[in-house]
Amino acid sequence: MTPVMDQEALHAFLQDEFAQVAPDFVIERMTPEGIVLRMRVSNGHLRPGGTVSGPSLFALADVAVYLAILSRIGPVALAVTTNASVDFLRKPPADQDLLAEARLLKLGRVLAVADVLIRSEGSDLPVARASLTYSIPPKR
Repeated sequence: MTPVMDQEALHAFLQDEFAQVAPDFVIERMTPEGIVLRMRVSNGHLRPGGTVSGPSLFALADVAVYLAILSRIGPVALAVTTNASVDFLRKPPADQDLLAEARLLKLGRVLAVADVLIRSEGSDLPVARASLTYSIPPKR
């Protein structure tokens, strides 16, 4: 499916609708299957033991899929996560940003399904893998 929102439009949407988390994320690039999103890792993302917290990894996967979907359907603020599964594979270093590559596997009228691989910047080894399903509200 051809994108209907480019990186600038997605960034503006995130700033307008989710200003509280927008500074944490940078859209690296759009891909034919979805999007690559960077999380700027900061002290607020860390847990004891010097690693990025699970909730932060989930947030990265969730925002990446959300933006991948919106890039294809437009600014639908009420598209929501209906299912999520995250496998934590290895400890991400606390001093490196994270990159999430979200791929849309199915984009239907009411459901979207995607998978996400999260890596630490500079590494090819995934630190987490996620699968998410979104509900897309009906057009009015």
